[in-house]
Amino acid sequence: MSLVVNGCTDDPPTQGTASVSAQATSPRPATPTTTPEPVRLPDDAPTLSDVIPAPASVRAAEKDNFALTKQTVISAPDDAKAAGDYLADVLRPATGFPLRVVPGEDDAGGIRLVLREGGDPRDESYRLEIARDGVTLSAASKDGLFAGAHTLRQLLPADVERGKTVDREWVLAGGVIEDEPRFGYRGAMLDVARHFFGVDVVKRYIDRVAQYKINYLHLHLADDQGWRIEIDGWPKLTEVGARNEVGGGKGGFYTKQQYREIVAYAASRGVTIVPEIDMPGHTNAALTSYAKLNCDGNAPPPYTDTKVGFSSLCIDKKVTYEFARDVITQIAEMTPGPYLHIGGDEANSTTDADYRKFFDKVLPMIVKAGKRPIGWHEYAKADVPRSGVVQYWRIETEDAPTRRQANSGRRVLMSPAHRTYLDMKYEESNPWGNSWAGPVDVRKAYEWEPTNELAGVGAGAVLGVEAPLWTELVTTEDEIERMAFPRMQAIAEVGWSKRTKWDDFRERLAGQAERMTAQGIAFHRDTGVPW
Repeated sequence: MSLVVNGCTDDPPTQGTASVSAQATSPRPATPTTTPEPVRLPDDAPTLSDVIPAPASVRAAEKDNFALTKQTVISAPDDAKAAGDYLADVLRPATGFPLRVVPGEDDAGGIRLVLREGGDPRDESYRLEIARDGVTLSAASKDGLFAGAHTLRQLLPADVERGKTVDREWVLAGGVIEDEPRFGYRGAMLDVARHFFGVDVVKRYIDRVAQYKINYLHLHLADDQGWRIEIDGWPKLTEVGARNEVGGGKGGFYTKQQYREIVAYAASRGVTIVPEIDMPGHTNAALTSYAKLNCDGNAPPPYTDTKVGFSSLCIDKKVTYEFARDVITQIAEMTPGPYLHIGGDEANSTTDADYRKFFDKVLPMIVKAGKRPIGWHEYAKADVPRSGVVQYWRIETEDAPTRRQANSGRRVLMSPAHRTYLDMKYEESNPWGNSWAGPVDVRKAYEWEPTNELAGVGAGAVLGVEAPLWTELVTTEDEIERMAFPRMQAIAEVGWSKRTKWDDFRERLAGQAERMTAQGIAFHRDTGVPW
């Protein structure tokens, strides 16, 4: 059941989605004249139970293993082609097989993608049936097909991630997986404002997180240290505001074309981009770019340190809202997803009265632009629209404004720092990483309950979970990967799966080491995992 508030349907559904096993199963492909002989599963091939996040239901069938060959095709009608193309893209390099994506639905002996008619487009449930004579992946939505494709990818040996042809047998374990997510929003956040990362790095991060069914990437595009997105009519934002980063590096920004490229690439992996422009605080890069945005008309110098809470847009100036409207309108136009993040955190230089005055004017702009606003939980003290989402990030177990918003029908995205912040140290002894909410090892990132973390914010209010990676101390792609993995897998499973046990998860996670190594992920070997 989806939640409808003032004509706005929650996107996507969370708990309460009908079980996939109760839905009609699409007919199997036509059986070949000669039934293939049973195929042995290679010793290094995963079983159906090795997947992360853990599927809802697994029924193994040892005699039904399926072997990919040069003749294997992926059949996907037009409405399923995006997931079919993704599957082919990730499987071709290592297998060396053509894996043609064809439009028919009845090709026997291959991989068949089926989009069930009349399904809820926000329903991510799927059914993956693997048999000797073919594989059928069926779902109610395109997102469900992507989820199933991510699962199928993990059912092949880790060699499939090597990016070059490996001469070996490619066999999928036989059986049926029926699966659905616990929460509809399972996010990762990448801060490109404190340190800038180019398009290719962001694309690789999308690839890394998507395979674990992370379906939203939140990009923190502006902060005190840098402005990272081109805005027509405000050229100094990138000419001046993008030239710095923490420590005084060269910075950088995305052109509109590059941003659209990132958005499209994410969609091709089943991921939706959530852009963030933090206001009214965390705005020094904008204030440096345009003196008129400051109350005294004087532009402050660029900022390359890491302290927070000192900057604010001028609340009483008309130009502030002209600026906000241009930024919101243009970013909304480039972003097809449902959400636009407006920040709102740590606005310590803005009085509560001015803070509410600012958001009284700015939040309606987001709604008018056709987006649902998300803000860090400080913005819960403002008049949040009925469609708005509050993102909780602190470590305290009570927050009265967030609780009030939840009780009034707003959804809450859970990102408690002592569970989800990927910039925290894994262990106290680490020479790198922040520590104010840490350390956060993999077990701590895994063993928590989103609906019990914040008093008064229960199952009906939680939209999902998100793992933010702030980059004050993160300067390279290897450092991104070290901080994100393997905690990202833990957060992904918290968001997707019904409760599983740590001992089971740590064993499955250890089995991901070879896969991550094959992909070139510079992951951290957490001491609590039997690598």
